[in-house]
Amino acid sequence: MTSTNSGTISGAAVVGGVCGQPIKHSMSPVIHNAWIAAAGLDAAYVPFAPAAERFETFIDGLRGGAVRGVNVTIPFKERALALADTASDLAKMAGAANLLLFAPDGSVHADNTDGPGLLGAVEAQAPGFDVAATPVVILGAGGAARGAIAALLLAGAPEIRIVNRTLARAQELADAFGAKVIAAEDAALPGLLADAGLVINATSLGLGGGEGPAADLSLTPKTAVVMDMVYKPLRTEFLRRAEAAGRRTVDGLEMLLRQAIPSFEAIYGVAPSPAVDVRGMALKLLGESC
Repeated sequence: MTSTNSGTISGAAVVGGVCGQPIKHSMSPVIHNAWIAAAGLDAAYVPFAPAAERFETFIDGLRGGAVRGVNVTIPFKERALALADTASDLAKMAGAANLLLFAPDGSVHADNTDGPGLLGAVEAQAPGFDVAATPVVILGAGGAARGAIAALLLAGAPEIRIVNRTLARAQELADAFGAKVIAAEDAALPGLLADAGLVINATSLGLGGGEGPAADLSLTPKTAVVMDMVYKPLRTEFLRRAEAAGRRTVDGLEMLLRQAIPSFEAIYGVAPSPAVDVRGMALKLLGESC
């Protein structure tokens, strides 16, 4: 038995992880291993980066429970759901999974904690905002957008507008979710922003400090909230433009932390300690001020 920064590891350790491509930017190992250490668990949480074309083979190799569960991130969320034997209602509704759990009998269960994480982040950083009061604009039509749409619809959003570079991709989501979800191409974005109460970047644009989605956020109502699912850097170019326009913002790190709580509970069987300042730890690693 050996001792590591994440706790005490033995041959009976419970192993969890996060799977994506790329994955080196992920803060999930920092967050989960801090909670593991605080709880004194015989456990570990590690990153996995299978080649995109070998994702299915990688997941099938985890069947049987040697790894208890993995969070799933870009670009595998939709493919993850397709591999599961059972799925939560929210994952089914979203058509995507960000959490796969492996049972000893070889079965795989899928869940989606992205949507609840998004709603929790908005509640924390934009208190008083009513999701059910105004239309929502989501930029991007991948697995992250699917989780957001499902949660927002359940929370009562009156209309969700999916804007994507490829209109057919956005239309797939509109067809899957029904009349409250509409698809639009980039050229229609200015008009869609005019009465939008919440604007969400669900693309990877801006990751690593690059330019975010091209959206004139000053066109939104002054009461609008702007959210970016990207959290590295914390203050993305997209959020900086929102701040310059005087809009309230919600960062992707808060969403990451909020979705991580039910994931940790599902993999390790205990709730994370609220005494651990995982946001502060993440901010230090991101080089941001606490």
